Amino acid sequence: MTADTDEVLMGALAGGDDRALNQLMDRWQGPLRGFLHRYTQNEHDALDLAQETFVRVYQHRTRFRTGARFSTWMFQIGLNLARSRARWQKRHPTDSLDGEPGTPDGRIDLPVETTPADDLLAAEMVAAVKTAVAALPTDLREAVIFSEYEEKSHAEIAAIARTTPKAIETRLYRARQQLRTALGKYLRT
Repeated sequence: MTADTDEVLMGALAGGDDRALNQLMDRWQGPLRGFLHRYTQNEHDALDLAQETFVRVYQHRTRFRTGARFSTWMFQIGLNLARSRARWQKRHPTDSLDGEPGTPDGRIDLPVETTPADDLLAAEMVAAVKTAVAALPTDLREAVIFSEYEEKSHAEIAAIARTTPKAIETRLYRARQQLRTALGKYLRT
């Protein structure tokens, strides 16, 4: 198979070549699920939302604008679906049977030679960061996840969130202030 660009694959998909969707899914499933897991803090929801995102990509394949970035369009669809699910869950609260959500791959990267105290502190820090990010207001949390975890530029985040790069810059500044306050005991001054 050739390594076509996302835009070429979307053109092929819009033209009736359904195999192009498989290549797009292979390429983008991991990053999309990672983002959705960080956003929802739930692996099952992230998987469902990623699948629904690709269903929407397929359903709206003819709406993709030539010259647009596929990743921006796809993340925008995923973000909108995640926001909708969050609104629905807020109106329909349930008690979770799941334990503490783990990292997407279930591992915590630690230095090779650690003591049990170091391991405990590292796990505590990971949990504290996850809790602090999850506690941010939605607009700030989205900006942090896209910037820090997905390594998107301010312009890319702005396109996904349908706002300006300056607004994203402001959101990141406010988020970092709140995180600095929430995680103060872990930061070295």
